[in-house]
Amino acid sequence: MSKKRPSFLGNTAIAGVGYTEFSRQSGKSVLQLASDACVNAVIESGLELKDIDGVVSFSVLGDSVSSESVATALALPKQNYILNLNTGGQAPAYAVMLAAMAIEAGLAENILVFRALNGRSGKRIGGMTVAGEAAQFRDPIGYMGQPSFAAMWARRYMIETGATIEDIAAVPIAQRKFALLNERAIIQKPLTFENYLDSPMIADPFRKADCTTEVDGAVAVLVTSVKNARQLNYPPVIIEGAAYVCGPRSGLDMNDKLLWDDITTNYTNLLAQPLWESAGITPKEVDFAEFYDCFSSAVLFALEGLGFTGRGEAGAFVRAGETGLGGRLPVNTHGGLLCEGYIHGMNSVAEAVMQLQGRSGSRQVANANIGVVTSGNQADGSALILRRD
Repeated sequence: MSKKRPSFLGNTAIAGVGYTEFSRQSGKSVLQLASDACVNAVIESGLELKDIDGVVSFSVLGDSVSSESVATALALPKQNYILNLNTGGQAPAYAVMLAAMAIEAGLAENILVFRALNGRSGKRIGGMTVAGEAAQFRDPIGYMGQPSFAAMWARRYMIETGATIEDIAAVPIAQRKFALLNERAIIQKPLTFENYLDSPMIADPFRKADCTTEVDGAVAVLVTSVKNARQLNYPPVIIEGAAYVCGPRSGLDMNDKLLWDDITTNYTNLLAQPLWESAGITPKEVDFAEFYDCFSSAVLFALEGLGFTGRGEAGAFVRAGETGLGGRLPVNTHGGLLCEGYIHGMNSVAEAVMQLQGRSGSRQVANANIGVVTSGNQADGSALILRRD
């Protein structure tokens, strides 16, 4: 028996997005960045601050500020829904999903979902050594940073599928072309395969170009009902599908994935069926994708895990230009986290909204009606299917 479709799907929407500048040195507090992004999202939507009755956010190892603090800084009225998730890149799509569920349940009417951090001038996730229940087993062997964790998955994927360094490199090369069309992108320099090979090795097989660009900044989106959104400034972007999954034996702490059964695949393999069933569509109906890309391999995993390509075929798909502007499935149209900046995937949600509202300028995907957004890289993650109203 199939699961009943949750009632929030098709009845909730994203009505506005708000950005700050992305930089390597913001000179602002994280609270100021968060407040600025939230104000920008409210203004863009056409609502006023007094209309906001919910705030949702997430952070990693204390690198951000609480939803309560932002509500206080903005002098918002009584909040009916506050949520602070203690997680990272798995969270953006999940946070939007939880906000939409609260709205459909009648707990709030207009909820801001934000991510803010001084990710370059402050705490830098990429270089952190994370304590935890399993740290005593991995730290002595030097297995203690995000690049090394992801690199082991990527290398095993290459061994099992026959993927080459050309397949890995194809991802940042393709996404640089989108970044050149994006005024917000922190990296706006063309990348050839020769340039890629000259890029310093970080953790085999990853070179510098394969690793996300840590930045200071914030992004917010405003979630409301479809009924409310249709009265605001821009066409609503309807939340048509959503799913979250945490695979079995995902670990004792943030960086413990040593018991994961198959590190040549990630959560997208488990997420695919519930995600597509939640919206009642197939991958063939999707016009573009914003895949979480803390490292290049995450894009290959998502293409295969969600069923856009067959096993071991993602690299060839990217190299053939199918993920570029005008390709069969444009991917990471903002340049991705690799190039636009690492706001832990909240900017990927915002980019999908901009695409579906037809506001992405020279990087606009023609006839963009349905987009998919993923959040996460390894054992757990989330995704949204968004549709133009």
